[in-house]
Amino acid sequence: MINAIWGITQLPFKRDPTALLKQQQDITGFIKIHALQGGFSVILGQPGVGKTVLREHIERFDATRECTVVSCSRTLHTYRQIAWQLADAFKLDCVDKTIEKDLIQAAFEQVKARKTLYILIDEAHLLEIAVLRKLRLLFERFPRNHNLILFGQPELLHSLCLSANQDIKSRITYSATLKPLNDEDLQSYITGELEAAKMGIHTFDEAATALIIRCVEGNLRLCRNLCLASLIEAARETQKIVTITHVNHALVQPHWRSHDQLIKQQAH
Repeated sequence: MINAIWGITQLPFKRDPTALLKQQQDITGFIKIHALQGGFSVILGQPGVGKTVLREHIERFDATRECTVVSCSRTLHTYRQIAWQLADAFKLDCVDKTIEKDLIQAAFEQVKARKTLYILIDEAHLLEIAVLRKLRLLFERFPRNHNLILFGQPELLHSLCLSANQDIKSRITYSATLKPLNDEDLQSYITGELEAAKMGIHTFDEAATALIIRCVEGNLRLCRNLCLASLIEAARETQKIVTITHVNHALVQPHWRSHDQLIKQQAH
């Protein structure tokens, strides 16, 4: 529908791959540097601030000759599940009894092949500390040229800061928090997506843009979803300019309304 109304071939706010924003680019640069010396990185952020986009960008390193990427994106991992995902990535034919030894040997083979190994664990705040401790012991025996990267919500760091977990926290070589975007960054993001799709940068009028920025409160995922929903509302009316009316039509949907607003609606 959107493509037909605006005469475009690429849908804005749904592009793949998604372009990295400035803070994501900076974090990627540090992750690459720390991978050269045996890194243990922690990337924190509230849901929707861009951790998934960053993880997917690093996963694409696997398409290059210089990198091997193992991404564990299923929640509630056990230590053995992660170990077997590593074994699958290395194409190892091993048994459970020797898997750790075989993984370490495979890691050294990666270094001999001049490859850098990235191990990504998503939703790491859901991991049990005992699993993290076992992973730390395993990767300490790996050669350089690897980076274990934990993606999680801020409570991950709170857990690692407990005195009982200092043995893990003290080994972190790099950490960063993805912060909500400011109004200027959100404006640039919206404009950049419109330009990439070859749409006019004034497709959203000034009032519509201001309302979107105010409602999403710096959350990248919410901004993307609200912009796309507003475009759909405009397309339904065959309008090429998104107005504040179209944004409001999207915002009346229950999932955009606050808990207090929903309670008041039910009371009426």
